[in-house]
Amino acid sequence: MSEFTVLQGNLQKLLPEIEFRFEESMSRHTSFRIGGPAEVMAFPKNQEELSQILKASALMDLKPAILGAGTNILAPDEGISGLVICLKDCMDGMEQLDETHIRVAAGVTMTRAAVFAANLGLAGMEFAHGIPGTVGGGVYMNAGAYGGEICQICESVEVMDMAGNVTVRTNEEMKFSYRHSILEEERAIVLGAVFRLIPGETEKIKATMKELQAKRSASQPLDLPSAGSAFKRPVGGFAAALIEQAGLKGFVVGNAGISAKHAGFAVNLGGATAAEMKQLLTLVSDIVYEKSGIRLEPEVRIW
Repeated sequence: MSEFTVLQGNLQKLLPEIEFRFEESMSRHTSFRIGGPAEVMAFPKNQEELSQILKASALMDLKPAILGAGTNILAPDEGISGLVICLKDCMDGMEQLDETHIRVAAGVTMTRAAVFAANLGLAGMEFAHGIPGTVGGGVYMNAGAYGGEICQICESVEVMDMAGNVTVRTNEEMKFSYRHSILEEERAIVLGAVFRLIPGETEKIKATMKELQAKRSASQPLDLPSAGSAFKRPVGGFAAALIEQAGLKGFVVGNAGISAKHAGFAVNLGGATAAEMKQLLTLVSDIVYEKSGIRLEPEVRIW
């Protein structure tokens, strides 16, 4: 790029120690492998750098987008003007607090956290093994699988607001519900979480995780770029069953398609655009509604 935009120049001047990338392709940072260039992407190395970026953003009247591992995001083809803060490699670390509690930093993957708990002989986090994404993203959206959800094991969450202030929220204060927490309304960032688990036998815990991973591998299209479940579970049914009943398993729009292996997954068949993926999700929702009277809502976060 020959010249900086005003925002790029200002941020680099204001925060010279922070790693910024300009015109960074979002497709490199999302599991869909879709998305155009971000005007500025920041990569803070720790909590202090994150706070500096947020305080500078407030001074500049910026509203940065927050990206974790990008496993539940559909980024736009035209890219994103403004600032994207990528937290994937920020805030790492895990520790055992006592016989039943562990603290996990937001940048740790859900799988790593589950393995850490298992190695300590702590049960309750098996469902999280294999869920894509980070603990921060998992807490933010109350991720779950196979009957388990973050809200069942999360005792407290350390969060940073968009002004850089840090507070701790209890489980009750997080107002968890299906794939939702209060942080979506408050635009706060998860720094870490304390999980309350149950003493168990490491080998049995690992056997359960191995069994769940085998189920995932057998039923899910793990060989293709996706964002996990494409739609939220509707009241009165299951998204995958409704999609299959509507005859949409394997349905394709351009290079975006409903998986022929699992109808609950929208996949990038190779070179799919965000426009194609959005059209696919819209058409599937409309057709399922016509045939069943049940409206499917995307679980994928569309930027």
